[in-house]
Amino acid sequence: MQIQGRCHCGNIAFALDGFPTPGAIPARACDCTFCQKHGAVWTAHPTARLRVTLAEPLHVSRYRFGTGTAQFLVCSTCGVVPVVLSDVEGQRYAVVNVHTFENVDASMLRPQPVSFGEEDAATRLARRQHHWIAQVEVIEGTS
Repeated sequence: MQIQGRCHCGNIAFALDGFPTPGAIPARACDCTFCQKHGAVWTAHPTARLRVTLAEPLHVSRYRFGTGTAQFLVCSTCGVVPVVLSDVEGQRYAVVNVHTFENVDASMLRPQPVSFGEEDAATRLARRQHHWIAQVEVIEGTS
């Protein structure tokens, strides 16, 4: 099953392939202030493949906070945050916001609260290497 997702206006879109168990998608609700204020809930699997398309790259804000090790792709047209990227040791990793899925029934999501506030930067990056999507392609300027 390919999972399609996008921001509200479609400027940031993605296709997620190779998710191993589409009937039970983990949906991690982070307790950081950014995710709480945006209502973002994330999922990933290290064997999945992600293709992100930025139709108008100039309308994408790349927000960083805290350790500065992740880029939250925020559509500056509609304000939605569909994807987070993190570069670790020359490799790009990503998670996607389940609230931006287009073709997934909510009953397939398995919500769970998570807290990463106590992690130092090294622990955080190691977690991303093991759990985030490791095959990530970002295509800019397709409109």
